[in-house]
Formats: sequence, C-alpha cells, structure tokens
Amino acid sequence: MKQGWGLAGWAAVTFVAAALGALASANAPVFYVALRLPPWAPPASLFGPVWSVLYLTMAIAAWLVWRERGFPAARAGLSLFLLQLGANALWSWLFFGAQAGALAFAEILVLWALIVATIVSFWRVRVAAGALLLPYYAWVTFAAVLCYEAWRLNPELL
Repeated sequence: MKQGWGLAGWAAVTFVAAALGALASANAPVFYVALRLPPWAPPASLFGPVWSVLYLTMAIAAWLVWRERGFPAARAGLSLFLLQLGANALWSWLFFGAQAGALAFAEILVLWALIVATIVSFWRVRVAAGALLLPYYAWVTFAAVLCYEAWRLNPELL
C-alpha cells in the first residue's frame, strides 16, 4: 500500500510541474504555428502526447529511486529530480510566456545538464530508473536544438 501511495505521490509532483508548464503553454499551438521552423520540426500536435509519456516515465523513475532507498538516502538524486522538474516548467514560461528565445535557450541547456546529473544519480541507485530518463534526455536534446533554431529563425518574435 505504501508503494502505491509513493507512486501516486511522485506522479502528482511530476504532473503538477507539467501543469505549471502547461499554463504558460496555453497559447503554444498558435504561437508555434506562427514561427518559422526548420523542415524537421514536428507538428504542434505531437508535443502533448510525447510529454505525457515522458512525464509518466519520469515519475516512475523517481518512484523507483524512492522505493529503493527512501528520500533521506536518495536525497541528492531526488532533489536533482525536483530541481530539473522546476527547470522544465520554467522553460515553457520563458519560451511561450515571455517569448524570450535567448533566455529559453540558455535555460534549456541548464535543464539538459540537470537531466544528465539526475540520470547519473538515478543510475547509481537503480539502473532502470536512470534508463527510464533516457527518452526524456533525448527529447530535451532535440528540443534544445529546435529551441535554438526557432530563436535563430525568428528574431522578431523571440
């Protein structure tokens, strides 16, 4: 029973961060379509489903680490996880809310580094937890390149 509540708790924390980012992204589909984007940019409709799956795997990864060691013994990794969740939500506010391309790009690089640190920390506790974050790492790597290209191609908007 405790494990179920733990999973629900990590899912709640993760999806609260997702919701905070989504608040800034309410106008994202309209803004995204208005941007000049590279030909390899995915359609706006792809982002919601991809992020939903990624947030779910992120929550499971955090739960696995918590389950393995508990918060006190895994404080460093779980704190990194919480920090990168905050950075993830902040990116949406910088890119879609403030339309600040340079700041959004700089911030996504910080997010990327935090994800790498979280993966390493989680991997040391439980390999499956670190591995569950690899698709997130790949997507944010892709998103960082897309963010840079959007900023470069749209200096008047970003």
